[in-house]
Amino acid sequence: MRYLTFLIVAVVLFSACNKESQEDIDDEIIQKYLSDNSIDATKDDSGIYYIITEEGTGDHPDINSEVTVRYKGYLTDGTVFDETTGNSTATFPLSGLIRGWQIGIPKLKQGGKGTFFIPSDLGYGDQATGNIPANSVLIFDIELVSFD
Repeated sequence: MRYLTFLIVAVVLFSACNKESQEDIDDEIIQKYLSDNSIDATKDDSGIYYIITEEGTGDHPDINSEVTVRYKGYLTDGTVFDETTGNSTATFPLSGLIRGWQIGIPKLKQGGKGTFFIPSDLGYGDQATGNIPANSVLIFDIELVSFD
């Protein structure tokens, strides 16, 4: 009986150790996407990857800023789930946005543009939102038009 208990505990512990975290899965998805598309991006300590495609000028916004942006949000399969169109913009308090934007947008200066590859836990996590499935890596092309 003692041997059987030990064996069960060992199997459970071994199984738990082999489970890949969602964070690891997302990182693999992002790295594969970057590799498949020959993209060289920088990884932030938070786990987002980003590319600054236009530097912009002036200061950077902070978490208390209201930001005006043009953006396109899509999944790694190319499905666009939200975007501003033409010259239209959207204005938001940065503090009210997903964590990935709160980390990414302050990397831009006014007039700057970047692409951000956001792990699911810094996006919508395990909650499906609109046509975004749960645990989705999000990609955003963002232009920071202005901020207050």
